[in-house]
Amino acid sequence: MHEREFWELVDEVFGKAYGRSLVRDQTLDVLGGRSALQALADGVEPRVVWNVLCDHMQIGDPQRWGRGHNAPPMPAR
Repeated sequence: MHEREFWELVDEVFGKAYGRSLVRDQTLDVLGGRSALQALADGVEPRVVWNVLCDHMQIGDPQRWGRGHNAPPMPAR
């Protein structure tokens, strides 16, 4: 997943205004207490950040990937 796709999904799943606020302000324990925006800036893979954010907000798989998006492969570790 590219960061561009992350932002498209944020806007589609959460709405532009709420989604941007959520990404900036919501701290996520799984990401070390960072916001999604901080984690992205620190180089965390966008798909990982997206999954953590969706898990935290209890967004299920059917809604998580929006319309016309396929779940991208997990990054190699």
